[in-house]
Amino acid sequence: MMSSCDHDHHHRPTDAAALDAVLSGVVARAEARGERMTAPRRRVLRMLLEAGEPVKAYDLIARFGEDGQAAKPPTVYRALEFLERQGLAHRIASVSAYVACADTQEGDDAEHAAAFLICDCCGAAREVRLPSGRALTQAASDAGYVIERTTVEAHGRCAACRIAA
Repeated sequence: MMSSCDHDHHHRPTDAAALDAVLSGVVARAEARGERMTAPRRRVLRMLLEAGEPVKAYDLIARFGEDGQAAKPPTVYRALEFLERQGLAHRIASVSAYVACADTQEGDDAEHAAAFLICDCCGAAREVRLPSGRALTQAASDAGYVIERTTVEAHGRCAACRIAA
């Protein structure tokens, strides 16, 4: 995602060995649940993890091929849908982008209410646990609903952008 502000942002570099370990764990957990982590699904998840920030689907499509060749859009969209269903990625609607679930890196595929703090200056997004996730689930249950997914998006400015301003 492009930065719209004029100061530097320091994103953590991706450690290839750590990334491989995360992906191996994800594949093992998916297979234990009877799900298949196909090559396109692994590739899209790897790209999201490497980015470390929200990525638009068309950017994923453009960078999908190992040799720089773009993918067919349905390939990437199907992979994103699978990753969302499995709790491995989230769609951030307000910026039309996808991000790897923070819990994926920690080995926790459990469902949770995702909440994102989104910087309107640089576009960075940070996933945090929604404190009232269980309360929301209970309120829905009391009303006869079953929540399948919850994503909360809060916009503001990150610490780096606030300091630079």
